[in-house]
Amino acid sequence: MVRLRHIVGGLLLCLACTIAVSIFFAFSLLNPTQSCLFPSVTKGKIRYNSDWGSHQLALIVPFRDRFEELLVFAPYMQNFLNEQKIKHKIFIINQVDQHRFNRASLINVGHLQSREECDYLAMHDIDLLPLNPALNYSYPEGGPFHIASPDLHPRYHYRTFVGGILLLTREDFELVNGLSNKYWGWGLEDDELYARMKKAKLNISRPKDINTGQKNTFKHIHDTKKRKRDTARLYNQREATRWRDHQTGLNTVQYRVVSKHKLMIDEASMTVINVELICNYTVTPWCDHKSVKSSKHRR
Repeated sequence: MVRLRHIVGGLLLCLACTIAVSIFFAFSLLNPTQSCLFPSVTKGKIRYNSDWGSHQLALIVPFRDRFEELLVFAPYMQNFLNEQKIKHKIFIINQVDQHRFNRASLINVGHLQSREECDYLAMHDIDLLPLNPALNYSYPEGGPFHIASPDLHPRYHYRTFVGGILLLTREDFELVNGLSNKYWGWGLEDDELYARMKKAKLNISRPKDINTGQKNTFKHIHDTKKRKRDTARLYNQREATRWRDHQTGLNTVQYRVVSKHKLMIDEASMTVINVELICNYTVTPWCDHKSVKSSKHRR
């Protein structure tokens, strides 16, 4: 009688476990937020679902000496893009030579290093974080899409401004031959890119129906006191960079990849590419400061 009681108790326990497991799986199937809306992350790798589409974004970040900003930027952007179901890879193009910072050349390098994996790119400043979830990072089928519109950017408001955050397809970026490599130091490379895109008759579009403005669409985290911009104009730099550059671009950028590393910040995975840019002193003697030998020229 005691043995029978044990057998019955065991059967009831098994039955209860079976019912509990069945309810769990049924609930999982009925609750799509557990399995469909967000990617699963395993050791930094995201497994995307089919509803994320076929395109993959290269988030290209020109970089030097801004690690504390990277600590904020990478996790924030990964979460922002995941919410939009944007398949993406983050590429930090770190300039490790002793020349002045060259944002345009680093973006050219980033495209060359990422184009086998990604079919469109975002030229993205590390100090500009999108706050409004309506800012769309999806594939720009209609031509270049300038997310950091002059109507929305916290600092730059002129009509031809295309800096900050700009999306282009791989084909459009190669059509305009990337960016000019002549812009060592801060500024003007985006204005020259605007001229390239207009010459190629590309339609530049910007966000519409955004319910935020210049004060609350983006967070600008650049500390001008801590990082003064390198605005020096040396030799004939001012005159030589005033006009459209027909000589340099994606097909002439000279560089050496020193090393590549996978880096994780929280759950954000990225590829850090350490790059030495090569200066043609005959074309751009202003790539170095005359009196500064340090590698800490900061943008």
